[in-house]
Amino acid sequence: MEPNPVIIAATAKQTASLIFLHGLGDTGHGWANTIAAIRGPHVKVICPTAATMPVTLNAGFRMPSWFDLRTLDATAPEDEEGILRATEHVHRLIANEIKAGILPNRILLGGFSQGGALALHAGLTYPEPLAGIMSLSCWLPRHAHFPDAVKTSKELLIFQAHGDCDPVVPFKWGQMTASFLKTFMKNVEFTTYQGLTHSSSDAELKDMRAFIEKTLAA
Repeated sequence: MEPNPVIIAATAKQTASLIFLHGLGDTGHGWANTIAAIRGPHVKVICPTAATMPVTLNAGFRMPSWFDLRTLDATAPEDEEGILRATEHVHRLIANEIKAGILPNRILLGGFSQGGALALHAGLTYPEPLAGIMSLSCWLPRHAHFPDAVKTSKELLIFQAHGDCDPVVPFKWGQMTASFLKTFMKNVEFTTYQGLTHSSSDAELKDMRAFIEKTLAA
């Protein structure tokens, strides 16, 4: 069972929602305040926490993880079942917002690292076009299934960001993911942050704020 998400309510009348997914070993609390600080007052922030599970990459230690990570080798087999299960969980979160009266094109999906990977996968496979996808320091899981797996519009706005000194998710993965996405999606923006490791920066947050304003305008 996934723990309850961290929710930061809109401070004005809510007309949009932003769902942001944390990286491996983190929780929804890790990003909630950062995201809340760069959204408009009409945007509700939802930062879910992944269920705790043993992670192969970390010698089987249990930690919050959206799906099992077996290795950081681009060609290795992935935890397909886990990725699809996590994607369903994100789709349910989106459906809850729609049920509450928010239109799909007013829901922005974002994430960092493993969460960014899941945001890309969940956003591309959601049957209705969302406001956009904001994915940081990540890759596209189950990439061999794309573009066939895409259910959204080819016009969907995607903002991808990556530090060129990332020791965890290689910068090259981010570049390869963006190049691949550009072969079947029309609006992919890939931004490089010089000297940035596997984290965020003021420059990146500023660009994220601009993307949120563009996709979820008041």
